[in-house]
Amino acid sequence: MKTSIITICFNSAETIEDSVRSILAQDYRDIEYVVIDGGSTDGTLDILAKYRSQISKFMSEPDDGMYDAMNKGLSFATGDIVGFLNADDFYANEKVIGRIVEAMQVNNVDCCYGDLEYVRRHNLGKTVRRWKSQPYRDGLFERGWHPPHPTFFVKKDVFDKYGCFDLQYTISADYELMLRFLKKYGLKSCHIPDVLIKMRTGGKSNKNLWEIIKANIECHKAWNQNGLKGSPLLILRKPFSKLTQYMQGK
Repeated sequence: MKTSIITICFNSAETIEDSVRSILAQDYRDIEYVVIDGGSTDGTLDILAKYRSQISKFMSEPDDGMYDAMNKGLSFATGDIVGFLNADDFYANEKVIGRIVEAMQVNNVDCCYGDLEYVRRHNLGKTVRRWKSQPYRDGLFERGWHPPHPTFFVKKDVFDKYGCFDLQYTISADYELMLRFLKKYGLKSCHIPDVLIKMRTGGKSNKNLWEIIKANIECHKAWNQNGLKGSPLLILRKPFSKLTQYMQGK
């Protein structure tokens, strides 16, 4: 199955090369690599130019935020499966895409996800937080659970049928999308119980306190928008559900 991997970036010269190399190192060969740059001015484009012949589709222009850039990437993607690898992230090993494709074929599912590790920005061997997920079952979202979005792979026709990222959500459009796909529409999914992606701390995708509060407010809004009944306590359950991840990372 052809797999489209989308990388969005903006002024990411410090980290983008690790992301690119981790994709090009995958032992699964049927990969379409899409890069959407927001108009970088810091040397990101010079780094990407070194790999231009290995990038299937490329765009560099201003955007309206990361979810707008992701939607642009989806408009370019022609693979059977789509995943995102952003500029602060890299695959845990060279077998990740192959494992995703195999799991989706064997289990005949629409979505697949795994576990995530947060590592120190300048010490990639030091794990700060380990996000261990689990197979989806009804009731998990109500407990504050959701899959780690960087590990979330979806069949392209799911986006075509049920929509892309909703741009009214500036921080939690990924949560809304996974809630929509898994909870509202009940799409079949599977979980790979292994770390698939490592993410640097301190990057643009890591939220400060205000953004965490805003993100949880947006998550509550996502329930109402999708006609789902979510408890007001969800705003508390979601951040508390992550506390054990820090303990696991020690």
